[in-house]
Amino acid sequence: MNAQDLDEWIGNIASGDRQALSKAITLMESSRVSDRDLAAQMIRRLPPRSHPALRIGLTGPPGVGKSTLVEALGVYLTDRGERLAVLTVDPSSALSGGSILGDKTRMPELARRENAFIRPSPTGAYLGGTGRQTREAILLCEAAGYDIVLVETAGTGQNEYLVSTMTDITVLLGLPGAGDDLQGIKRGIMEWADVIVVHKADEPNDPRVREALRDLGAAAHFLEARPHGQPRRVVAVSALRGTGLEELWKAICAIREVLVEKNLLGALRAEQLVRAYRERLKADLLERLLGRREVASYLADREKELREGKISPEESVENTLAFIFAANSK
Repeated sequence: MNAQDLDEWIGNIASGDRQALSKAITLMESSRVSDRDLAAQMIRRLPPRSHPALRIGLTGPPGVGKSTLVEALGVYLTDRGERLAVLTVDPSSALSGGSILGDKTRMPELARRENAFIRPSPTGAYLGGTGRQTREAILLCEAAGYDIVLVETAGTGQNEYLVSTMTDITVLLGLPGAGDDLQGIKRGIMEWADVIVVHKADEPNDPRVREALRDLGAAAHFLEARPHGQPRRVVAVSALRGTGLEELWKAICAIREVLVEKNLLGALRAEQLVRAYRERLKADLLERLLGRREVASYLADREKELREGKISPEESVENTLAFIFAANSK
């Protein structure tokens, strides 16, 4: 594909062509070397936006109702005239590598909205609750003119902090009576959260809801302040009843206003670029090293020794690093 064809493709994305946007995200997710080169060219040629979209990460454990809340919030926002892109991440099987990619089917009402775009993607072998190319997909959705890009993570547990390194605001979901207040003491994903939602708060007078609000609010006080300096808000939301959505949106907007007023958004995204560089560097270094025949052969020999009990994992790592550095110094 020549530069003119690529610019035409980008132009179609900017004009709101959903098919062009979907194909571009598929290109970003491809493992083919030629596709990766083309994808890198596309990202470099994307025009900058005068008014950046709001990037929101939404995370939480399996069963907390992330997709249900995303649809309810999405309908609320699109009814207000916002153009919303939703990027959902499905966990991939460690055995087959496949993903169900069924999040879109759980958002039937939002999927029918003309000003909403929903794209499910697999995690692949990528840890942290996001996909390898989630950041690039965000950039493409911004180029397509969406005002808000919402990233719903896979829901794999405490290591889902990566969504916070590519979004402006992180929303963490918990359940009444699930003991989520302890996560603040564990200093897990709560450290990265800007807003904490007690979801499935279908009965506001339920003592479990009140207890969760109290305990999560107390736990949040023990955590370091977020860079914007705003205290973590804890809100009760019921996607089933449609309650708490306005309060949640107001909490998100309050943080966005601070980020803009204090000129923190640019610095935040600059730091995200550094983090993206480091993460991609580690992943690509490992991938390229494993792709070299002599390294793959050396690793196979060390793994054989490990299985036979001839060497410890620590010694094997030291030997492997010495081999790699020696091979690259020649």
